[in-house]
Parts: sequence; C-alpha cells; structure tokens
Amino acid sequence: MSTTDPRTENFPLAAESREAIEAALREQRALTPTERVIASVEAYTPEEAAERTLANEMLADTRPGVRAPLLINLGPNHPSTHGVLRLIVELDGEVVKEVTPVIGYLHTGIEKQCENKTWWQSVTLVTRMDYLAPFANIKAYTMSVEKLLEMEVPARAQWIRVLLAELNRIASHLVWLGTSGLELGAMSVFFYCYRERDNLLDLFEMVSGERMNHRYFQVGGCAQDLPPGFIERLQAFIDEMPRRIDEYEALLTGNPIWKDRMKGVGVLPAEDLIALGVTGPTLRAAGVPHDLRKTNPYSGYEHFQFEVPTATEGDCYARYLVRVREMRESLRILQQVIDGLPEGPTIADDRKVVLPPREELAWSMEALIHHFKLVSEGYKVPAGEAYAPIESPRGEMGCYVVSDGGPKPYRVHMRDPSFVNLQATAPLCRGTYLADLIAIVATLDPVMGGVDR
Repeated sequence: MSTTDPRTENFPLAAESREAIEAALREQRALTPTERVIASVEAYTPEEAAERTLANEMLADTRPGVRAPLLINLGPNHPSTHGVLRLIVELDGEVVKEVTPVIGYLHTGIEKQCENKTWWQSVTLVTRMDYLAPFANIKAYTMSVEKLLEMEVPARAQWIRVLLAELNRIASHLVWLGTSGLELGAMSVFFYCYRERDNLLDLFEMVSGERMNHRYFQVGGCAQDLPPGFIERLQAFIDEMPRRIDEYEALLTGNPIWKDRMKGVGVLPAEDLIALGVTGPTLRAAGVPHDLRKTNPYSGYEHFQFEVPTATEGDCYARYLVRVREMRESLRILQQVIDGLPEGPTIADDRKVVLPPREELAWSMEALIHHFKLVSEGYKVPAGEAYAPIESPRGEMGCYVVSDGGPKPYRVHMRDPSFVNLQATAPLCRGTYLADLIAIVATLDPVMGGVDR
C-alpha cells in the first residue's frame, strides 16, 4: 500500500519537497479541525495572508484573536426592502463593521422621461416611483405645477386629496408592518396586515379604477368626484380598523421576541439624523416632531385635529410604535374629512389646462376640441421654477419643476425620502449584529422604486 498522499502525486516537486509536504499532511491529519485551522493561519506571512481567497479568510476568522474582514453581499434581492437593494457588508465575526448600499437595479429614468412628455402626460410617470405611495408622488407633482400656474384648487378637491393621502399612508404602513414582521419571523402579522390593505385597494379601485399607480389627482384637482357608496364603505373601514390595529399590537407590542429583536437596535442621535437629511417616522422616533402636515400645512391640513406621534429612544422599536400610532391618527383625520367634506366642484374651471367633463363631449364641439388638444399637445406652463413638499409615509416627498414656458417640463426632480433616508443605513448598522441589520433596514422602510427613480 502506497504511503504517498494522492494530493501530491501530480505535482512536479523534488523528492525532499514532496517528503516535507507529505510529512506536514500526516501531521495535519492528526490535528483537530480547530487546530488545523490555526496551523493553516500561522503558515502564512502577512504578505501571503493578503493574497488569500475569501474562503481562506472565512477560515482564518474562526481563530481567536485573528479577525480578517469578511465581505458578503446581501442581495441584490429583497432583504427587508420593497424593491431590489444590494448591501455590501463587512463583518468581524457577526458584528457589522461597515455597510455600503448599492442602488440602481430598478432605475427607470422617470425624471428624465418627464422632460420628453407633456405636463399632462407626466402624471402617469411620477405615480410609479414610490409605488407604495402613488398618491403622494402625484400630489407633490401636481402641487408644484399648480404653483407655476398660480391655480386655485377647489376646497372639495383638497379634502378628497387629504382623504386619499391618509388612506395611502395607512396602506403603506400596513405593507411595512406586514413585511417587517415576516422578515423577523412573525408570519401571522403579514396576513393580518394584507387583509386590511386589500380592503384599501378596493377603495382605491372604486375611486380611480386602479388598485395602484393611480391617475386620480390632476393638475387643478381630482379627475372626478367620489363615486356613490364610497363614503359608506370608507366609514365601515374607519369603524373596523382600530380593532385591527389592536390585533397587530396584541401580536407584537408586548411580544418578548419582537422587543428583543428591536429594542436598543439601530439607534442614532437626532442631530445625526438631521445632518443626514432623514425625515418621516425615522426622525420622529428620535424625538423630533417634524411633520409637514403640521409645520407647513397644505391641502387644508390646518383644518384637522391630529397629533404627531414621536418617541425618544430612536431605535427600531420606537420606529415601529410611531408608525402604528400614525395609522391611528390617520383614522382620526379620515373621520374629520367625512364629517366636514365641503360641497362644490372637484377640479378647477380652466379649460386650457383641465379636461372638460366627459358628458360634454357628446354634444359640445368646443369641449371635444379642448379635450383633443390637451391630450395630444398638452398645455403650456409659465416659465419659472417651483418646489412643493408633502409628508409622504416615509418622510418629506418634494417635487421640483422647471418650466421654459412650453408644453413639456424643462426639468422634473423628486426629493424622495427613501433615497435620502437610505444614507442612514451605514451609521445605524455599524457595531450591530448581522441579524440586526435586517431589522434596521426594515424600519427605515425604503422603497427602491423611489430610490432608483
């Protein structure tokens, strides 16, 4: 029986070298796996260690006192996000040393596409950015164009916009809560949240004909009035939803596993969040009561009584509590809209900008001409620039538009909160465990369609 190790048979080595290697292999076989790893580490000089493969670095990391950095990719997939995000994570054991988000996998060039479309056509583009908050996208865009046109939006249209924006806020938070629970092992809450979200999508479909990516908000107001029976269905939802939120909290708020996974995790001081431009629930969970609906009211928000939920801990658990309380406050606003919804038109009376009522097309040649020209050629917007910020489910959503006086935007740029808030990923995750990274990114609630717009 040959004593030659098969791993050395095909190497053109001198006899002395072969014997030395085979002796080393025989000695290595006598070691325990841990001792074998330590021996392999000690066999390298610092220069040689730098040239080792990633697999050998993983082995070296098991030796006490020796911590070669380990780089791993989380993604590109959906780890605690809505969309495709790639995270390059540098680990020291299970401790996160650095995180580098890599974006662009969903890039659609929507802002650039708007420059090749008319003002009227761009509405269908911007609604597709943050696809969990389409009403927020389109609201910021229409408000910025209305500023340039100096157009007054009827009161009823403003209140309907508030109504749908708050419904959209609840729907977005439900997706966040359900998917965050799923990512941390709480499967039941995912089904609970999507049960209510489906009811909300039914309401959106009833109003606009679409469950997502609506074109219901128009420059000047809303495409049409609320349909018959909508208020009754909305009231039933408002009456039922507080009990549903109680169910979510019964599952999670006092759950010891949920609290252990989130309390004290992902903490960053408020001043650091402000320096990074972070807004929305993430900032409010750190004690800053900044909400554009209160600080810079728009669309009649000054007429509604509601609180801005805040917390002081600034951790994942605080961000969870803030979003749950925001859903309750949105229900308060919705009830006030129903109780005080003013009468009147739902869109401005400006036939050079606003489509004529559909019923007029059957008997009015002038209405037919206006409709044709608006759809085919668009309308001209006075030269200038405008910025309109709103409070989306994730923070400040702003639309900046520039007009050169023509029928197409010269420039459209969206200040999407998902993009800005994503900057906080690295400072929030440094020094935490790898398992905590998922909870941290989840509670930031980034929507990659808004990041990669």
